[in-house]
Amino acid sequence: MPVALRSSAIVFGMTVLVSSLGYAFFAAPQEWKSGVDWHEPAIITSGDGPAPPSDAIVLFDGKSLDAWDGVGKWKIENGYAVTGGGDAITKQEFADCQLHIEFATPEKVEGSSQGRGNSGVFLMNTFEVQILDSFNNETYFDGQCGGIYKQRPPLVNCCRGPGEWQAYDIILHAPQFHTNGTLKRPATVTILQNNVLVQDHLELLGDTPYTSAPYYTPNVVKGPIRLQFHGNTVKYRNIWLRELAAPHV
Repeated sequence: MPVALRSSAIVFGMTVLVSSLGYAFFAAPQEWKSGVDWHEPAIITSGDGPAPPSDAIVLFDGKSLDAWDGVGKWKIENGYAVTGGGDAITKQEFADCQLHIEFATPEKVEGSSQGRGNSGVFLMNTFEVQILDSFNNETYFDGQCGGIYKQRPPLVNCCRGPGEWQAYDIILHAPQFHTNGTLKRPATVTILQNNVLVQDHLELLGDTPYTSAPYYTPNVVKGPIRLQFHGNTVKYRNIWLRELAAPHV
């Protein structure tokens, strides 16, 4: 290539390179911002091992059932509570919340179907998350452990064996109502059993009775946690709750 042409090519190449660098410099992508003035998230500690988070309300720590009514015949043994003589009902009422609770059905297998390790966690004293020994135990599917009683079976059966400790982590959003008492937003529940998702943001149809269809009592937006005594000696431990803000609709 002649020297003159070679020089022109070099100058042209440098011009293109400089132009590209300049374009890259001046056309840098701009950050998108939502424009929402967010509040700073609260700082909490998550807790080590079985310890609850620092902002949790401890309902049972293995030592005292003072947070509960109806526990006159319940027993505390070795850091856990044993059902007996009636339902345990929290003195405090809750709405939207995160609930952690650990339980164990009897080690000795007696009975079958709904007569085997039967208990339940009632949210707002209204919506029952079934507790049952569902390890090799046939029963109706919406009555299995991890199910919303008479409304929805669990997505999977991840029950451990009789006598083994299990855990529920439950997210409840309470129902919301219009001023005239009609339902504005149904209650929703998400449940992890033993770290496995068994209910995925399920919209509840109403309460969970045995003898009638689900129904929402107008304007009832909070209530206690209730642990059912169904004639079986189920154990509970490490129960705590975090209150949550209601979602916007």
